[in-house]
Amino acid sequence: MTDAPISPLRRRMIEDMTVRKFAERTQEAYIRAVKNFSAFLGASPDTASAEDLRRYRLHLVASGAGVPTINNSLTALRFLFLVTLRKPAVVLDMPFVREPRRLPVVLSPEEVARLLDAAPGLKYKAALSVAYGAGLRASEVISLKVSDIDSARMVIRVEQGKGRKDRYVMLSDHLLQLLRAWWKAARPQGWLFPGRDPVQPLTTRQLNRACHAAAQMAEIDKRVSLHTLRHSFATHLLEQKTDIRVIQSLPRRRPGFCSGTRSSIPRRSIRASPSRRSAMSRARSSISSRGCGHPRNARLPCGVRRSRSRISSAPTGRLGVAPTPGT
Repeated sequence: MTDAPISPLRRRMIEDMTVRKFAERTQEAYIRAVKNFSAFLGASPDTASAEDLRRYRLHLVASGAGVPTINNSLTALRFLFLVTLRKPAVVLDMPFVREPRRLPVVLSPEEVARLLDAAPGLKYKAALSVAYGAGLRASEVISLKVSDIDSARMVIRVEQGKGRKDRYVMLSDHLLQLLRAWWKAARPQGWLFPGRDPVQPLTTRQLNRACHAAAQMAEIDKRVSLHTLRHSFATHLLEQKTDIRVIQSLPRRRPGFCSGTRSSIPRRSIRASPSRRSAMSRARSSISSRGCGHPRNARLPCGVRRSRSRISSAPTGRLGVAPTPGT
């Protein structure tokens, strides 16, 4: 966090968050929330009682704090008292505030086209097109590397997205051509969208500023943010009569299924040997004799979960463009 002297309580809380691998921004938000509570209390947070937390909630509501601010503060205080201080009784009766559900702002296809055309430069046009064409978040767009674009399978690899999960998303022909044009113009080596310092990627703040500038230049009166492009991506698929289950499964689809066609890899390319087939047959007979049926239905020891096989292979393509003349 910082090199300035800090209290033992804050240091212990930082250590607890570091052990759990909390993101740096999450740690800063938690420390800031606890600091505000300490300022309201006028004493160290470890001396607080359940009544003090109740008064602090009333203070937040009276001061006009929004629902996300209140819930974020409660989350930080719950971590402090449950994990760091080991005082669960203090936060036992501290429910969260229900956040009202609002419909997101969605742009029409014509408005999206105007916004992308008004982007300030080829780099921002390509980045905003990725956000819309693949349905990515701002943090996922700026974290893309050149090697994440796999033109052979027409997918984009997203590493450690929301929830620290890797996934593949679709890559359209039009988006691939735009990314190739950007690569030929700038020749990025590491990050697909480098920042002012080529060693560092573009920041989310720069990307959001470019999105707001493009919306202003396109004369779009709606409240537009980068996440609006992600909402528009899903909504336009729904308007094209795409099955909602297909849209929901897009972030989790395996390679070979994201481009709309089945994988060319056969399900069983190598037949089992006679000895292996015999062993499998004996296993089925043994399991069936115990009344378990198919081997997939066999009971496992308590606490052991059945694993599921997944296809995992790192893409090696680089936009499908070789750094030689004539390509």
